[in-house]
Amino acid sequence: MTGVIGQRLELPAGRRVAPRQAFDWKDGALARLVREKLRSADLRPTRQRISLASLLFVAGDRHVTVDQLFDEAKALRMPLSRATVYNTLHQFVAAGLVREIALYGSKVWYDTKTGSHCHFYDETQADLFDMPEDVAKQLAIVPPQGKRIVGVDVIVRLADEDEAI
Repeated sequence: MTGVIGQRLELPAGRRVAPRQAFDWKDGALARLVREKLRSADLRPTRQRISLASLLFVAGDRHVTVDQLFDEAKALRMPLSRATVYNTLHQFVAAGLVREIALYGSKVWYDTKTGSHCHFYDETQADLFDMPEDVAKQLAIVPPQGKRIVGVDVIVRLADEDEAI
């Protein structure tokens, strides 16, 4: 095993070294930015929240399920349970950091782009993604008297052309 600057470290026979955590949730530049984002949403920046927010917000707008985010965290050796991912995403929804999109049955996606916009859902690939243009503005929806429109959710379901319907 090598240590600092290639120096060889000798361990007693039979002693194992635990793998080093792959994500610096305390002192890294990304963790500091995420900590501020959480505080501005009135959320305490716990290790779990910082870790998951870093995955969610590091790469721009994303659409993820609990399972996808859990698998990403597990691949980076983040010590999180599936229940922690689920609960943290619900806290992020309540704080307005992500938007929950329920699709047909029990499939729920979490979208980091929280403003009003439209989506395509590819049923063949089980993939949700933003439409390049917000078609909701073209629908000319008139709300009932005494009501106002607070958002329009449009999801267009897609399948491969050669797939039977």
